[in-house]
Amino acid sequence: MSEIKVASRYAKSLIDLAKEQNALEQVKGDMQLFVDTVKASTELQAVLKNPIIPIGKKNSILVAIFGDKVHATTKAFLKIVIDKARAEVLFGTAKEFLNQYNQYKNIVTAKVTSAIALSDTAKADIIAKVKEVTGGEVRLNATIDESLIGGFVLTVGDKQFDASISSKLNQLKKDFAQRVVA
Repeated sequence: MSEIKVASRYAKSLIDLAKEQNALEQVKGDMQLFVDTVKASTELQAVLKNPIIPIGKKNSILVAIFGDKVHATTKAFLKIVIDKARAEVLFGTAKEFLNQYNQYKNIVTAKVTSAIALSDTAKADIIAKVKEVTGGEVRLNATIDESLIGGFVLTVGDKQFDASISSKLNQLKKDFAQRVVA
């Protein structure tokens, strides 16, 4: 079974368990902490992926790192996954947990890339439009890419709206090239 499917199933199981134990928000916080910690540590990434490192050693490393910082449900879950020799899917499982949590809570992440920094009013307008379309709570991640020349690119899920000047110039370039060839 692919790592993505396994991670997705583990994440769903953890969400169900956390809801059952009224600990969904705590476990969500734990999964965010886990993702942030693993992203920041290439050593921890290597430990989780390395099949040569004994299961007991992996468990003790995670207890040392997360110990009293995480909910008992999270600790038990991490131990079970490692005991099943599936430590390499923990990072993917934590990310998938956060995705499934956002779906459950109807939270949408929108990414806007613009040529210059957006004003608070522009950000509020984008959030309002995305909320109008999706009906969910919107989290906006704004980045700057000066190569866009002007305008912006908005990505929500697998949909993208490109209102950048560089994109329009590229389209004009393609149109001219097709007319010259034809």
